[in-house]
Amino acid sequence: MTWTESGTTRTVTADDGVRLWASRSGRGTPLVLCHGGPGLWDMFEDVAGLLGGLATVVRWDQRGCGRSERCAGPWTSERFVADLDAVRAHFGLERTALLGHSWGAQLALSYALAHPERVSALVYVAGTGIGPDADWHGAYEENLLARLGEQPERFARWLELTDRPQRTAEEERQRAVLQWTAEFEDRERAPELAERMADPWFGVNAECNKALNAERKRTWGTPELYTACQALDLPVLIVDGERDIRPRSAVDSLERALPRARRVILPDAGHLPWAEDPQGFREAVATVL
Repeated sequence: MTWTESGTTRTVTADDGVRLWASRSGRGTPLVLCHGGPGLWDMFEDVAGLLGGLATVVRWDQRGCGRSERCAGPWTSERFVADLDAVRAHFGLERTALLGHSWGAQLALSYALAHPERVSALVYVAGTGIGPDADWHGAYEENLLARLGEQPERFARWLELTDRPQRTAEEERQRAVLQWTAEFEDRERAPELAERMADPWFGVNAECNKALNAERKRTWGTPELYTACQALDLPVLIVDGERDIRPRSAVDSLERALPRARRVILPDAGHLPWAEDPQGFREAVATVL
């Protein structure tokens, strides 16, 4: 266990022996955060600071990503749900609130469906709902290109890097930062905020990303998933940035299915709403903590 100024950093061992990085800080209601991706790492340092007075916040890097042990998978939602349960158990949490962002929102929802008795509340941030990819992915790609196209020189560089069959680690980072600028409504601050996402930089686990995205395309959008969400008897807070380039209408499917859902839309925020409206985000999350 390593002590840091913000709390404790620990190694959590999953049931198959893979080591996961985790960190705990703050005090109050337990809250486990699930980062986006797939294939990225925890970028919730600001969120932990924002919510530290409301909750005991647990952050972790998902298997094969960030500061967690590099491994060969398996890259399945079932495996990641089991890893999340290992994190919960490691910190001695009988029940915990979950906050998931983007892909992490899907993971947190999957965990709540599998283990509702271990979840006190779910905060679903900037997810894409429970429908098929056709509900949002085409519009997302159009919006991404339109946002990037607002800065022709940066757009040209992004296209150049995207078209390269092989990239160095620094080129991978540069391409990601350029793409992440599209995630923010505040176009002046977007480069700064995107750089913050990449500091520190651990590299994207492309294999993990490809496998879990393919799994979602096969298994999401089914009547069985909708029925399972209808039976989820937990308080769920859905938080969206209205200016997210993923159409927020995709989340309507989840809101309709859940029996105890409340939705907050932050009008001046994009895909990372805490970065552009921290007060609104904190006030929203506080209602379920």
